[in-house]
Amino acid sequence: MAIYSFDDKRPQIGKGSYIHPTADVIGDVRLGENTFVGAGAVVRGDYGTIIVGDNCSIEENCTIHARPGEVCTLGDWVTVGHAAVIHNAKKIGDYVVLGMGSITSDYSEIGEWAVVAEGAVVRNSQKIPPETIVVGIPAREVGKIDEAFKKQWTIFKRNYVDLANTYPQRMKRID
Repeated sequence: MAIYSFDDKRPQIGKGSYIHPTADVIGDVRLGENTFVGAGAVVRGDYGTIIVGDNCSIEENCTIHARPGEVCTLGDWVTVGHAAVIHNAKKIGDYVVLGMGSITSDYSEIGEWAVVAEGAVVRNSQKIPPETIVVGIPAREVGKIDEAFKKQWTIFKRNYVDLANTYPQRMKRID
């Protein structure tokens, strides 16, 4: 894994977290416990701060970045789908799902259990209410989350916590 300091800022990695060898974690980044960072992901706290909660999944090829002197915060149990981009989001609540290829822009806020669909764009300063499903460019509400969804996604989210805990023992480079 590539973990870099930037000036005097060093990443803090929580217990049980896993960072793939091809992922980059740079500067003022605070990863919670049992968080999975997939191959090719870049979590870049070079001139801003990135705080990622416990039990999160930052899947392959994601980018997370913060503006100078600002903070980008992800709650607990957040799923960031493959190739999603988060740029200086003000707050991403607990249990949020950001679909593959979605973009979450500056100063946006996403409420607990909200879902941003694949390829959707959350605009600058846009606020997504809790338990809301949004799609499109720009993101617009199309539905609400129910208890069946929460139950199913709780299982999916635990899979990545399991991966964070088992990858170090089970994945072996063979070339």
